[in-house]
Amino acid sequence: MLRNLDFTGVDGPYRSLLPRGTFDVDAALDVVRPIVDAVAIRGEEALRELSERFDGVTPESFRVPAEALAQAAAELDPVLADAFTESIRRRRQVAESLELDPAPSPAILANGARVGLRNIPVDRVGLYVPGGLAPLASSVIMNVVPAQVAGVASIAVASPPQKEFGGLPHPNILALCHILGVDEVYAVGGAQAIAMFAHGVEGLCEPVSLVTGPGNIYVVAAKRLLRGIVGIDSEAGPTEIAIVADDTAKPAYVAADLISQAEHDPLAASVLITPSAALAEAVQAELAQQVDGQAHEDRIRTALTGEQSAIVLVRDLDQAVAVADAYAAEHLEIQTADAEAVAARIRNAGAIFVGDYAPVSLGDYSAGSTHVLPTAGCACHSSGLTVRSFMRTVHVIGYTEPALLAIADGVEAFAHAENLPGHAAAISVRRPR
Repeated sequence: MLRNLDFTGVDGPYRSLLPRGTFDVDAALDVVRPIVDAVAIRGEEALRELSERFDGVTPESFRVPAEALAQAAAELDPVLADAFTESIRRRRQVAESLELDPAPSPAILANGARVGLRNIPVDRVGLYVPGGLAPLASSVIMNVVPAQVAGVASIAVASPPQKEFGGLPHPNILALCHILGVDEVYAVGGAQAIAMFAHGVEGLCEPVSLVTGPGNIYVVAAKRLLRGIVGIDSEAGPTEIAIVADDTAKPAYVAADLISQAEHDPLAASVLITPSAALAEAVQAELAQQVDGQAHEDRIRTALTGEQSAIVLVRDLDQAVAVADAYAAEHLEIQTADAEAVAARIRNAGAIFVGDYAPVSLGDYSAGSTHVLPTAGCACHSSGLTVRSFMRTVHVIGYTEPALLAIADGVEAFAHAENLPGHAAAISVRRPR
C-alpha cells in the first residue's frame, strides 16, 4: 500500500528526496483575499453571506449564547466528560510546570547597569478550532490551556457552524469551552473567521493581537495574508507522522499509528523509516489488513498511497536518525530496541513519542503535551504551541548616571561610525556640564 523508497545506497542530502505532498498556500491567497476584504469592509453582513456559501447554514447569532455552551457541557456523556477533564488537567500541569518561564533575575553588567526581562502575555487572542472532516474538540484544550496559563486576559474561540447542530459549532467544542470558562465563542469558520479576528467586526467581535490554531489551506492562506495586522502561531499544513522503527518493533503497532494520521486528511503524510526489510514487509501486510473496514477507509487509502507517504528503507539506525532529522516530522515516533537513546539523538521534530506505548494518538488527546505542531519540515526551525507562544519578552533597561558615563565614549563613537550623530548627541547631552 505504501510505496517503497530505498535509501540504503544514498548518503544525503536527504531532504529533497523525502516524500512530501503539495500544499500551495500562494494559490489559495487568490481565493482568500476577497473573503478577507469582504469581512473587513462589510463585517457581519459578509459573515452571513460567507457562512451560507461555505457552511450551508447561517447561525441565528454568530456569537454562541452562554446557555448553549452550558447545555452542551451538561449533555456530555459522563465518560467523555471525564476524558475531557483529565486531558485538561494533564495539559495544564505540563504548561505550568514546564512551559511557564518566569522572568530571571536581571543581568548586572556593571555597577548601576542592569538589563532584565519581563514576560508579558498578549492582551487578546483568537483561537481557531477546525470543524471540517473531524471536529477537533481537542484543539480547544491545546489552544485555551496554554493561553490561560500565560495569563491572556481576553480569549475568543471560533469554529465553523454545523448544519446538523442548528448553526452552532459541534457540541463537544462548545462543552469544552464551557468547562474551560471561555464564553466568547463564535460560530464562524474558515478564512472569514481569521479575518473577523484580525480586523474585528463592529458590534460583534473586537480585534485580537494573535491568532492561533490549525485549519485547512484557506485558513492558512488567511493567516499568511493577515500576518502583520495580527500575529499568528504558524502556517500549519496537513498533518504528518514519521516512525523510526527497527526489527524489534511490533508491525501491528506501526501500521495502526500510520493509519491514525492518514485518517485525518487525504493529504496527511505517513512515513516509516526502517533498516529492516522484514519489518517493512510485515507493516505492509498489517496495513492491508487494518485499513479494510475503517470508518474513513477511502480517506486513509488516499493518504497512504499519496506522494506524501512512503516506507523509507535505510542501512542502519544511524542513517535512520539522519533521515528523520532531514524530514523534521510534525510527529516522530521511535519504536526501536533502545528507543530512549535513539530519541535523544533526534534534533528536528515537532514532538517525539518514545517507545511502543507512546503513540501519537496519546499526544492528540491526553499525554499533556501540545498537539499544535509545525508541519512540512518546519520543525527544523519552529516549535509547537506552548505557553511561550502567548507571551512577549520585553527587555527592561536601567542605567544610573555613572554607569552611562562609564561607556559614553564608546557609545558615541559607535553612533558616529554609523553616521547617526543624533544618537551620539542623546548620550553627550547627558554629560555633566
